[in-house]
Amino acid sequence: MKGRVSRGRDVVVIGGGISGLATSALLAAVGYTVTLLEKQAEVGGRAGSWSEAGFRFDAGPSWYLMPEVIDHYFALLGTSADEQLDLVKLDPGYRVLSEGFEEPVDVPAQRRQVVELFERLESGAGARLERYLDSAAETYTMATRRFLYSTFESFGPLLTPDVLARVPRLIRLLLEPLHSYARRHVSDPRLQQILEYPAVFLGTSPFAAPSMYHLMSHLDLDDGVLYPQGGFTELVGAIERLAVEAGVTIRTDAEVLGIETTRAASKRRPAAVRGVRYRDRNGREVSLAADVVVSAADLHHTETRLLPRELQTFPKRYWAHSTAGPSALLLYLGVRGELPQLRHHTLLFTKDWEENFRAIFGRTTFIPTPASMYVCKPSATDPGVAPEGHENVFVLVPIPADPSLGGSGGERIERVANAVIGQLSEWAGIPDLAERIVLRRSYGPADFERDYHSWKGTSLGPAHTLRQSAFFRAGNASKKVQGLYYAGGSTIPGIGIPMCLISAELVLKRLRRDTSTGPLTEPVRPVVVRDGA
Repeated sequence: MKGRVSRGRDVVVIGGGISGLATSALLAAVGYTVTLLEKQAEVGGRAGSWSEAGFRFDAGPSWYLMPEVIDHYFALLGTSADEQLDLVKLDPGYRVLSEGFEEPVDVPAQRRQVVELFERLESGAGARLERYLDSAAETYTMATRRFLYSTFESFGPLLTPDVLARVPRLIRLLLEPLHSYARRHVSDPRLQQILEYPAVFLGTSPFAAPSMYHLMSHLDLDDGVLYPQGGFTELVGAIERLAVEAGVTIRTDAEVLGIETTRAASKRRPAAVRGVRYRDRNGREVSLAADVVVSAADLHHTETRLLPRELQTFPKRYWAHSTAGPSALLLYLGVRGELPQLRHHTLLFTKDWEENFRAIFGRTTFIPTPASMYVCKPSATDPGVAPEGHENVFVLVPIPADPSLGGSGGERIERVANAVIGQLSEWAGIPDLAERIVLRRSYGPADFERDYHSWKGTSLGPAHTLRQSAFFRAGNASKKVQGLYYAGGSTIPGIGIPMCLISAELVLKRLRRDTSTGPLTEPVRPVVVRDGA
């Protein structure tokens, strides 16, 4: 008998950010009929792009880390990162400007050179870094093998000899903050900050992040930092192409207003997905039937706005006891002339590190001054992102998750932006920076809330504190509505482009009732139904 591919059930994916696109492509590749609905005029979400006057900016993500995770995702779809992207390794990986130190610290691309750098700045720190990175690599391997690719639907697959043998160490790494763990290895404040700053990638502070996350140092100090020529919009574009090739229908300017359900016979889940209701680009309300709905939108918005109270797995009381990651002031600057003082990635760290994070995450929050910040100058590597004779400069300043701080064009945000430009000018030694800016755009917490329905205006999602990591983080399936699943930074495994790609894979695992803890076999295969079966 001849085999045929089953198109399976109808799926609606809410949100066309990286996780929504990735989920759509995977589900279509295995036989589902998928429609993706995106609120904005273009897909990409926080990983989108903005262009003006010959400049092209990545709207948000700009660190290409965990390359093997990204390559695995492409391999699931029968291709590779090398086929889809033109990747360049940055050397140095990034520059650090620390308050109180005149000379910048350039972090090389190779581990051996990083060890030499640490030893040069602090006697004995090189050998201690070797041990730190060995531990980071081991922890990272354990995480990818047993935790990152798990839906935690069942804990049985986690009870393996390699996990059980490491339980005492895992407990210590979970209970000790990254801050104190890093400072047991180095005492030079610049080196401490190099080991602690990755906590910001996780939407938290090194004083709250479990030391389990020292694994992040394996990514930038062992593996190095890559950049896709053309920017992260190339990654988004590649996944969008693969989704369309797999048969996904993408509808933009389509804001979902509600998830429609019907009564279910199951006592465990009283309702089942029936479809979604959305507003199209002409302002008309449209109902779209579906057997499965995957929300890759902000989880707080999905639960508290798109579902009635009785069907919310994560109602308002859940969020009242949750910790949001920081928001951000983003600056997109077009600058005349060259800026040799900045590398592709440059980090500015304040001397009072703890006070800086207390301002963002403390009981009473405020915008720190001076502020630690991240600066990206992609034109150092990619001439196509700025007109000839100009530089493309993206600035990210972590600030409290508070929409009342305002957004683009608001008096408060613009005042802070002026101060940030002044600080960057002084610390980097660019005295005429402000005068050379020919294009400027700001973006703040209110913008994140408006454009992405972001909880508290956070730029990332729920912080990776102990209570919001691994199996403590919000799961990816509704406990009240059959057929409703979640993807993206709000759910497992967490924040960042690689995590969002894994979250797409976890949706497929849920649908297959796959409780394994490792990545899926490459490539994914459609379900085949035999004629006459």
